[in-house]
Amino acid sequence: MPEEGRSVTDETTVNTKEMAMVIGVSTRRVQQMIQDGTLQTVKKGSLLLCENVQRYIAFITGNQMTEEERKVEKARRAAETKLKVAKADIAMLEANELKGKMHRAEDVEALTQDMCDTIRNVLLGLPGQLAVDVSVCETPEECSVLIRDAVNSVLEELSHYTYDPAKYEERVRNREKMDERPEDDE
Repeated sequence: MPEEGRSVTDETTVNTKEMAMVIGVSTRRVQQMIQDGTLQTVKKGSLLLCENVQRYIAFITGNQMTEEERKVEKARRAAETKLKVAKADIAMLEANELKGKMHRAEDVEALTQDMCDTIRNVLLGLPGQLAVDVSVCETPEECSVLIRDAVNSVLEELSHYTYDPAKYEERVRNREKMDERPEDDE
């Protein structure tokens, strides 16, 4: 930046922070405008003051922007908007998951698999439980009634199964703890 008492010329250069102060935006915004070609550097971190102020004025008024520059700026704004919407959607989905209003497919699959495994184990245990009782039956009808009663008992027990939000909540909490692990622990 020119020292006090010195005049600004076409060759006066400033850094990104000084340029941000001159045009009234953040340093990060100046860096973005350099990246998208709105502003130009003469060397790393150094900008021609006059040229870039004029480029900035043309940019904000849109008068001297080429068609290509307008397309790039429009695409950049559309991408930023799309990103913000996507982040908001993700935050809403995560909030619904934490509230128990929504479950991840992997959690539903795991708990359904647990329930199927329990049913399978109970059914596979029936022959062992019924073997002695069936062996003392005198007729096939008695065996059939005994087996039917045992199967109905299992089905009756399963019919009392209810959704338990605490199980899903526990899975979410366990997954969140696993997600928080530092990457170098893996």
